[in-house]
Amino acid sequence: MAKAAVVILNWNGAGHLRRFLPSVLSNTPAGVGVWVADNGSTDGSAGMLAEKFPAVEVIRLDRNYGYAEGYNLALADTRLDGVDYAVLLNSDVETPAGWLGPLTRALDSDPRLAAVSPKILSYTDRQSFEYAGASGGFIDILGYPFCRGRILSTVERDAGQYDTPREVFWTSGACMVVRLNLFRNLSGFDGDFFAHMEEIDFCWRAGLAGWKSAVVPASHVYHLGGGTLSPDSPRKLYLNYRNNLYMLYKNLPTCGRRMIIPLRMLADGMSALVYLFTLRGRAFRAVWDAHRDYRRQKPSLRAKRAAATAGASKPFKEMTGVYRGSIILRYILGKRKFGDIL
Repeated sequence: MAKAAVVILNWNGAGHLRRFLPSVLSNTPAGVGVWVADNGSTDGSAGMLAEKFPAVEVIRLDRNYGYAEGYNLALADTRLDGVDYAVLLNSDVETPAGWLGPLTRALDSDPRLAAVSPKILSYTDRQSFEYAGASGGFIDILGYPFCRGRILSTVERDAGQYDTPREVFWTSGACMVVRLNLFRNLSGFDGDFFAHMEEIDFCWRAGLAGWKSAVVPASHVYHLGGGTLSPDSPRKLYLNYRNNLYMLYKNLPTCGRRMIIPLRMLADGMSALVYLFTLRGRAFRAVWDAHRDYRRQKPSLRAKRAAATAGASKPFKEMTGVYRGSIILRYILGKRKFGDIL
């Protein structure tokens, strides 16, 4: 039987761990280890775990490496050697009974699957999808991510309309199960991302290497969201804008990169002007800083680009989960549900 381990990355999230770990421990099958990788927390998380949850294994990191590099270091821990599937789970996720089985069975049944995610519902409104993943991740031709059940800021109610399992472009880092050896062989997440979009970049690189990603709605979890950075945080905006450009530069073929990235940067600039005209100066500065740092980082991204695109079997627009139009334009025209677009 495949061996799995749940690994929760924590940074100053003692409150979330107290609140959500009981469901994970209660509803994770026997024989599946539950680990917390502590990203240099200063809120007493480690002591609280030792006192309240002694059955949980702890991986101690010396500082906050962010989501991307934090997971890279955690999943490189030799104590996880021999684990087939690593379950990456946010600290603010509630797991109901039976949540893990459908995910591991999907990986068992398809040896070309790199990663799977469950249907992700809102912890505060359980009849609605949650922003970070909903029922499977997609991407448009300009690199804007969206989901079955969430287009931009519009989140749908869950009425079973996206309950079919299917191959997707990306799986959500809020809850995703990966083949551990493959994760390691693909060098894991890109640590330069720090946080946000690293899971999309990983799934894209896996896809270029001939692997697949899928959503398995027979499993569902409840995600609180916004546990580290609020949706309106300038820092979060900066990371999303910057990392999206990193991702496009690394993974697009030469012809696509020369066409798509300038269009994407133009669209970003228009967003920045909206922020400026609506007196959101810090958001405007976040876009400005993201573009500046992308330009500065391009030389170091070239080697990553060569590794990601070497031997790519499909052009970007032909990969599963790519919408060949603009999700922004469709949204402006009133198409705000996934079913209206794909």
